[in-house]
Amino acid sequence: MKKKILTIALAGLMAASLAACGGSKTTETKANESSATSESVADSKSEGSADASQIKTVEAGKLLVATNAEFPPYEYHDGDKIVGIDMDIADAIAKKLGLEVEVEDIAFDSVILEVTSGKADIGLAGISATEERKQSVDFSDTYTTSKQLIIVKDDSTIAGAKDLEGKKLGVQTGTTGDILASDVKDATVERYDKGMDAVQALSQGKIDAVVIDSAVANKFVEEVSGLKVLDEAYADENYAIAVKKGNKELLDGVNKALSELKADGTIDSIIAKYIKAE
Repeated sequence: MKKKILTIALAGLMAASLAACGGSKTTETKANESSATSESVADSKSEGSADASQIKTVEAGKLLVATNAEFPPYEYHDGDKIVGIDMDIADAIAKKLGLEVEVEDIAFDSVILEVTSGKADIGLAGISATEERKQSVDFSDTYTTSKQLIIVKDDSTIAGAKDLEGKKLGVQTGTTGDILASDVKDATVERYDKGMDAVQALSQGKIDAVVIDSAVANKFVEEVSGLKVLDEAYADENYAIAVKKGNKELLDGVNKALSELKADGTIDSIIAKYIKAE
C-alpha cells in the first residue's frame, strides 16, 4: 500500500516543489495561501517564537512529522490531504518555530521507531505518553486528554470492562487499546492495521468488542450502523508529542509553542473544529 507524505508550506517559507520519493512513499507540497513578508517574520519573533536556526531537526528548515492517518478526527485522509486535530496542531507549532511541515503517513506501531531512528523529528498521532513509551522517546507536555472506550454491537451483552474477560477483542496495532486489551484475562486480541478494520470485523461478528480512543470510537459508530459505544470509560490517557531523546532544543521549542497555543485558545479552537462539544 502506498504511503503518502504531505508537505505543507507555512508562512515565512517558500513552497517546495512537488516530488516523488522512491519506494512506496509519495511527497506532496502546497504553498500557504498568505505570502511571507519580512514584517510577518518580525512580528512572529516579537511574540517569542523560536528561531528555526536554534532548533535541531532532521532536515534544516523542516519539521518532519510521523503519523498514522487512520485515526479520525486526529489524523485522516481527506482526498489527497492528511488533515485532523494533530495536523492542525503540527502546522501551528511549525509556524511558531519558523519551520515547514512535512508529514509521513506510516503504520501506527512504526511512529515511535521513526522518531528514535532519526527519520522523523516528532511523532504526532494521538499518542498516549505511557511509561513504556517514555523509555524510547521524550514527550512534550500534554496537548489534550482522551478516554479509551469500548465499542460493541447493539445487541451485545457486554456492559463494561469487566465483561471483556474471555472475549475476542479488536484493536489497532500498537495503540493504547492494544496494550489494555492485552491485559484482559483470557481474552483473544485481534490486531488490525486500521481502527476501522477492527470496527468492520465487529460489525461482521468476527470479534466481540473494540477498544479504542473515545473520539475515534464515536466517529466510527456514526459511520457503521448496528454498533454502540459503552458509557463506561475503559481508561483515561494524555496525548503528547514524541521527540527523539536528547533533542532538548526541539522539545523545549515544541513545549513553548504548545504553551502559547494553549494560552491564546488555538488548541481549544482546533479541537472544537473536529469534535463537537457534548
